[in-house]
Amino acid sequence: MSQKIGLILCGNSGVDYEKIDYPVRVFRSTLNLGGKEYEDFVDISADEFYNIVVNNPDIDVSTAQTSTGKMAEIYQELKDEGYTSAIVITISSKLSGTYQGAVLAQEMVEDFPVRVIDSRSVSYGEVFLAKEAIKGINEGKNIDEIASNLESMRENITIYVLVDTLKYLVKNGRLTGVQGMIGSLLKIKPLLRLKSDGALLPYEKIRTKSKARTRLLEVIKEDIKDKKVSMFIVYTNNKDEAILVKKDLLELNNDLDIEVVPLTPVVGAHAGPGTLGVGYIVLDWGEKYWINQKKF
Repeated sequence: MSQKIGLILCGNSGVDYEKIDYPVRVFRSTLNLGGKEYEDFVDISADEFYNIVVNNPDIDVSTAQTSTGKMAEIYQELKDEGYTSAIVITISSKLSGTYQGAVLAQEMVEDFPVRVIDSRSVSYGEVFLAKEAIKGINEGKNIDEIASNLESMRENITIYVLVDTLKYLVKNGRLTGVQGMIGSLLKIKPLLRLKSDGALLPYEKIRTKSKARTRLLEVIKEDIKDKKVSMFIVYTNNKDEAILVKKDLLELNNDLDIEVVPLTPVVGAHAGPGTLGVGYIVLDWGEKYWINQKKF
């Protein structure tokens, strides 16, 4: 029997805002905003979410990941539609329990192989992996080959995040209350980095927004020097700023491929409005991967 591989991403990837040439299913999180529940993207867009939060700065915001039962339902739907297996790409397991839920859901559907990939990333970092998965599917690779490839690819994705306020990180347990209080008093604009293991940690603490953006550009420019990369810039309620950052990066190298994409409400609920992310993938990772494969 010929294979038919399903592809699933979590909504944190922002795949809903992308044009993907493959039928992708989405694990959607729930957003609780001011006591009202919204299904991410279905009930509320990124622009709508940030408008509400900016205009109601004290509104209660929380999120809930897709239930394991709902994940199993999606696996079963794919099986019933004739898919023989599935690849699942999730947000970093250090940022959400979605990965663990997707793994547990496998046990609820019989005779349907699923490979769950912890992207160790977020936003467009997951989309990079999805596009590579589609390439593997179209080339006739099986899910184990595709999964191995994606696990190698994820090591080459780097993301920096510039946060406008520590309020949301503190509120959602990403920083302790004491750290948040000190940061607010000093008006620190933390520059964070998503490590290769998927953890989001402070990289530098900067006093003003203008200095923070300047420093972000300095770090990125030094990182990508003499490297062939594809880049993305993630915005919240600051698309104009994202476009300016893109312009600055293109002045460094006008051949750079740079996508400008919105940060989904569920991720934005933890990062807060004013957040700006810049990420890149080193494009020669594939050559290194296949060279390493030949060693065994």
